[in-house]
Amino acid sequence: MFRSLGPFAAPATRSAIFHTLLISLLAATGCDRGGTPTGAQPGAADKPPTPVALPDEPTAKVATPEAVTPAFAASAEALLSARLPLAETDQGWVRLFDGVTLFGWQAGAPANWRAEEGAIRVDQGPVGLLCTSVPWRDFELRMEIRADEATNSGVFLRTPLSPTDPQSDCYEVNIAPADNPFPTGSIVKRQLATKPPNAKPGEWNLYEMRLVGDSLTIRINGEEVCSYTDPAPLGPGRIGLQHNSGAVAFRDIRVRPLGMKELITPDLAQWKQYPAMDGKFQLTEEGLLRVTGGRGQLESTASYGDFALLARVKTASEKLNSGIFFRCIPGETMNGYECQISNGIIDNDPLRPFDCGTGGIFRRQDARIVAANDGEWFSMLLVAHGPQFAAWVNGLQVTDWRDTRAPDPNPRSGSRLEPGTLMLQAHDPTTDLVFRQIEITELPSASAQ
Repeated sequence: MFRSLGPFAAPATRSAIFHTLLISLLAATGCDRGGTPTGAQPGAADKPPTPVALPDEPTAKVATPEAVTPAFAASAEALLSARLPLAETDQGWVRLFDGVTLFGWQAGAPANWRAEEGAIRVDQGPVGLLCTSVPWRDFELRMEIRADEATNSGVFLRTPLSPTDPQSDCYEVNIAPADNPFPTGSIVKRQLATKPPNAKPGEWNLYEMRLVGDSLTIRINGEEVCSYTDPAPLGPGRIGLQHNSGAVAFRDIRVRPLGMKELITPDLAQWKQYPAMDGKFQLTEEGLLRVTGGRGQLESTASYGDFALLARVKTASEKLNSGIFFRCIPGETMNGYECQISNGIIDNDPLRPFDCGTGGIFRRQDARIVAANDGEWFSMLLVAHGPQFAAWVNGLQVTDWRDTRAPDPNPRSGSRLEPGTLMLQAHDPTTDLVFRQIEITELPSASAQ
């Protein structure tokens, strides 16, 4: 069954320019559902509670104007088929393209970007990029690309939405004919490919890029074609696909962040416990962090502002409620944004989360689909950058939300941009889940907003 969610369910005969402008607008702001969010945020009183005394949680569902769902339509079957195997998500891999929608992407120019036949395609319109909504710093990127012989295109790394000079504000991995000053596999204005790639025009070719610190390596169809060291490496930026001239298509686009630091250690030295609370946070003999009992929180000793966080989680019962809070006001009771953990669904429909849905930003944007099952290990990747948040569950992006409220140090009142602590939530006496890993990497000095 398909959900009708707005203009992206419209026929393909609509103007390509109008279609792409809507992509850019809706990906940035979402579409106001005007509905009622499910669940209730702990400690939602006007005055912050003390760290060890949680007030009663409201049972009424309160409408909030910030609750949004992006206007994209796809069947649950199509979306869930884009999940990745546990062996890949355990390594941190996620899909940047779900195969059927442009969810998670923003257009910098109104070319005719579209999801078609399992690929992102473009062949007409102004020169410009289609970019991820959040930035990436150190990562591995894999995708298949098919380009006509005369096509000029590229993959942009650590880029702003609208770069002006690839010599200074991004890395452009070129897709271009052999007579181009920077033929396929070269980094435009920075480094020529060291050998002609074995990429055939009109066929799908595998591109692999590894960017860590100042080092960028490019492989095409398994062969290294370019290696570059930047004397002035760029900070985090978006990943972008370029329309320049000619037809080009991109599919099976995957990324995994690198440089992650483990936060669950045998002594839990990186966390602060609140023993006066009912919730229990204990390490098992297998080294798993088990969360049980009534309300409670485990708070990181460090604060994080912009970051990518990867968690591996398993819930022990149906419709269990928990979450990872971030940018919290230190010492207060779960006063931060919450990336929800709740795999319950309504009427056996994964497109209808029972309580925001795993990967949703609680009270702000429900997960567009519940992509994890209770009693099974799943991965959740959360990227927070400025007011933009994105989350993936089992490799599938489920959330893409921008906090458009006025800046405020209290995230319940406005957009909190300041760093804050992480908190793991014990929600109620039925809480019972385990974390196998929680890893994080910070994203400082970002070049893309």
